[in-house]
Amino acid sequence: MTSTMSTELEQGRSYVEKTHGGVTAAIKQLSEAQWTFKPAPDRWSIAEVVEHVVIVQELVLGPIAERLANAPLVENHDSTTVDAIVLNQFPDRTRRFPAPERVRPSGGWTPSAALDRLNANCGRLIGHLESTPDLRQHTLESQPLIAITGGAYRYLDGYEWFLAAAAHTERHTRQILEVRADPNFPTA
Repeated sequence: MTSTMSTELEQGRSYVEKTHGGVTAAIKQLSEAQWTFKPAPDRWSIAEVVEHVVIVQELVLGPIAERLANAPLVENHDSTTVDAIVLNQFPDRTRRFPAPERVRPSGGWTPSAALDRLNANCGRLIGHLESTPDLRQHTLESQPLIAITGGAYRYLDGYEWFLAAAAHTERHTRQILEVRADPNFPTA
């Protein structure tokens, strides 16, 4: 393994672990009222936010990872710039985007079920990073990247897809903290 691959693997693993720790700390010991509290009718509860995070993680771990295995590398992919966009702009909540239908929460997950899936997905994300040496050699179009960059960048390589899953977790951990900071958030 080259030193660049080793460094990227460590950075990817560290970021997945950091964002996982952030979301699990943000949902620790919530009451049922806190778990299901909606700051407004058109805003998600913490339960819905966590379900959405899990759905997106499992989309990256499942269908996206499968498609990446056979996807070519797009010519002139600027991984340095795209990595920075993923790490700095994906978590930023100053711009909001509607979730596509397929990743919208249905509601009804218990905190323990959600936490179990978050924990399993963290392990799976790290396992995939560690076991797939050619992640940088495959790219797929990314609607979130297109939306964030106004179409200036369209493709994430395999490594960036896993960073994006972690950045998405960070983005929605910030959303959970916004819900918790709402003046009407239940005290227990």
